[in-house]
Amino acid sequence: MNPTLASGENPSALPGTEQRNPRSTRLDEMSSIEIVRLLNAEDLHAIEAVGAAAESLAALVDDAESIVRAGGNVHYFGAGTSGRLGVLDAAELIPTFGIEPTLVRARIAGGDEAIVNAVEGSEDSADDGVRDALEQVREGDLVIGLTVSGTTPYVEGALRCARECGARTALVTSNPEAAIAPLADHVIVADTGPEVLTGSTRLKAGTATKVILNGFSTALMVRLGRTYSNLMVAVVPGNKKLRERTLRILHEVNGASTEHNAQLIDEAGGDLRVAVVAAATGATAALARDSLLDSGGSVRDAIVALTRGS
Repeated sequence: MNPTLASGENPSALPGTEQRNPRSTRLDEMSSIEIVRLLNAEDLHAIEAVGAAAESLAALVDDAESIVRAGGNVHYFGAGTSGRLGVLDAAELIPTFGIEPTLVRARIAGGDEAIVNAVEGSEDSADDGVRDALEQVREGDLVIGLTVSGTTPYVEGALRCARECGARTALVTSNPEAAIAPLADHVIVADTGPEVLTGSTRLKAGTATKVILNGFSTALMVRLGRTYSNLMVAVVPGNKKLRERTLRILHEVNGASTEHNAQLIDEAGGDLRVAVVAAATGATAALARDSLLDSGGSVRDAIVALTRGS
């Protein structure tokens, strides 16, 4: 939504995401194809903005890996579009990488209702951010605040509480001048600029947030050994499509028949990671499972350990 300017206030002082985009001033006069092409062109700017933040994002991944390996958890706190994207990312990591639901968790201002309905005013309470953080955040965890404007009180409260709890903190924003940046150990800025529809940060800024979360969580899972090569070896086969995918993944590892690989998965108790280690090394499911435990869950490290020991 557009902010109301006080008398004499300079519009250029507003965050870039709240300013008007000169390329879309004729938006309501454009044809459908013109609108779609303009939106696509602006989305490309969002991708470039994320690319400019690659080093900062990689540093956050490295810190998160150390935190998780030491027993900490990752928490997303956000509001509106940013909060919903955090919820989406955390939810998708569970079936994709087979992680415990507590490893990466998301909280959104306004609670579960805000996931599907706008809960107006919920983001304006720093106290709510503190309350939600106190419920979950512990010393040694990582708290990532998601706020395009970099000013959301709910996120500010969560980050302040996280600092006081002894957790590491990060901020994902589209505002290079984010007011709450001093509360973060890592600041990831994707300066996406004015939206096609003025102030509608579900567009470019939302795209950038989604890409950042994709990059962060995927890289973190890779670093934690939840993949093997570029294969999704920790996927949970909860339906027919995913069961078939696990069989294809095993075939990529050992080239064996569907029947043989189905038996491997059964012997592994449905745990694809155990089956992959067994398929790659010829070890029994029991040995593969033990090697995974010894390697901290890293599929590649488990395979290397068994190969060296053979």
